Amino acid sequence: MQRLISLRSKSNSLKSLFNPLKSTQKHLISADWSSCFHQSWSLIASKGCFNRVFSYGLWPSCAKMRNFDKNQGFVRRFSSEAQRESIEYDVVIVGAGPAGLSAAIRLKQLCSEKGVDLSVCVVEKGPEVGAHILSGNVFEPRALDELLPHWKEEEAPINVPVSSDKFWFLTKDRAFSLPCPFDNKGNYVISLSQLVRWMGIKAEEFGVEIYPGFAASEILYDANDSVVGIGTNDMGIAKDGSKKDTFQRGVELKGHVTLLAEGCRGSLSEKLIKKYKLREKGHAQHQTYALGIKEVWEIDESKHKPGAVLHTIGWPLDQKTYGGSFLYHMKDRQVSIGLVVALNYHNPYLNPYEEFQKFKHHPAIRPLLEGGTVIQYGARTLNEGGIQSIPYPVFPGGAIIGCSAGFLNVPKIKGTHTAMKSGMLAAEAAFGSLREGTSLKSYWETLGSSWIWDELHRARNYRPAFEYGVIPGLAISALERYILKGRSPFTLKHGKPDHEATNAARLHSPIEYPKPDGVFSFDVPTSLHRSNTNHDHDQPAHLRLKDPKIPETLNLPEYAGPESRYCPARVYEYVSDENSQLKLQINAQNCLHCKACDIKDPKQNIEWTVPEGGGGPGYSVM
Repeated sequence: MQRLISLRSKSNSLKSLFNPLKSTQKHLISADWSSCFHQSWSLIASKGCFNRVFSYGLWPSCAKMRNFDKNQGFVRRFSSEAQRESIEYDVVIVGAGPAGLSAAIRLKQLCSEKGVDLSVCVVEKGPEVGAHILSGNVFEPRALDELLPHWKEEEAPINVPVSSDKFWFLTKDRAFSLPCPFDNKGNYVISLSQLVRWMGIKAEEFGVEIYPGFAASEILYDANDSVVGIGTNDMGIAKDGSKKDTFQRGVELKGHVTLLAEGCRGSLSEKLIKKYKLREKGHAQHQTYALGIKEVWEIDESKHKPGAVLHTIGWPLDQKTYGGSFLYHMKDRQVSIGLVVALNYHNPYLNPYEEFQKFKHHPAIRPLLEGGTVIQYGARTLNEGGIQSIPYPVFPGGAIIGCSAGFLNVPKIKGTHTAMKSGMLAAEAAFGSLREGTSLKSYWETLGSSWIWDELHRARNYRPAFEYGVIPGLAISALERYILKGRSPFTLKHGKPDHEATNAARLHSPIEYPKPDGVFSFDVPTSLHRSNTNHDHDQPAHLRLKDPKIPETLNLPEYAGPESRYCPARVYEYVSDENSQLKLQINAQNCLHCKACDIKDPKQNIEWTVPEGGGGPGYSVM
């Protein structure tokens, strides 16, 4: 069962396409595979290797294509942009995470149940399925029970049940036990990146086509301004914008339905939310976020307690900053440990990465890690807005699912099960729109009547309660859980958007963080090495400044250069130029794809866009 969905298994899943070009190497690197993919569309199409049927009864208009073989069910045409090829599917899904793969699997299940066939494609920017997936993760199997009820027999990597559940309030030197509000009975400690790999295998077995190593960089529209698919970015462009010898034009993947499952702060999802005013249409507040920083350690066997779960609140964060830590005992002597910091913190001198390093030295935490070694490091933002911040998720031609919409349950500290369920509901709505003449709007309606909505409605006041500070937040949360039980007659609102919450530097004092000791705490380069992050250095920066003057004229003098601290990968550094003036340097190759910069920059001057497909972190146990 240890088979992984990597670029080589991508070739396996498309072996009917790539048999003429199949590599004899055991592992294929993303650049080689991508080049092979792009160069081979014409050859594959000419050989009739595609077996896609648009089975909902509507054949694409032959007037719109150059090559079409009805017996093969394959549509191939060129766009007007430098011969960019176009491949058509019934459903195109962006993102091979829990939501995207759940949607793909559910679509194929419905096809099997109804005796029809729909072509389903999943495009994933990571070099392999699961490579960009990071989460705590204490997994609630509710949605998986519905989607794949025989997951235990099918050897899903879910085999460490929660054995204990503790909640501590930390001061600098002590830990005080509190009543545990999380109710993790029946849940499991897992690696989400490993679970997603397994789900990818299941999806391929159902007939889903998965393209890892390809980044969806643009939305495609028709003449009526409806979404008709996505375009992948061009490969082989140098930093100066010139075309390298390896240049390959991107591909259009067109779908009658497009589902966006990009995860938290998805770049395409954000564009569509603004374009179609989906937040206004859903009467939603702004989204609020947190940054999660995580390591996986291998510890001494005598200290390892499989399934033990610990959450903390309090130190090292101040009383006005919402956040907390987690420590989960996985299998094989592994523990996942991390710190989550809400991105509406006020102090521009706060450094989430350094706060995490400091946390590991706490006298209640340090003994567990003594003698251990770090296996992997990573970081990712997460949605914390809850039901108040969910936009209307349907747009002309598709829908937004999973964390791109924001279904995280904050008091549970869980969002995988809700993301999966949202993907399943969207799949059912998409199937109905393609086969039964119903509207994609049914996705919004079924969301409102599902257990997702009930769960998030009962949890709606926990996160905004902490706008008043940690102690008032704990008191209100206790009232919500133990007395009102989610039936409050009121709904609290969120405060300022995260980027507006940052105070001017003059209102705070710089924070002096201890130097890393190389045993419990580490510098950023050491951690980055453990994340397996890799980007081609010779490509245009995917982190773009809307106004290149703002860092030096505003961020540095007003906020003391916060981008050099909120980024957990040291992408942003202020360095002296030849005139001894500080200038912002962007080390885009370090990027963990966490999206913190896109969220926290005080003037929203940084735009996160996708780099070449296959770049970024390479998580395996996160």
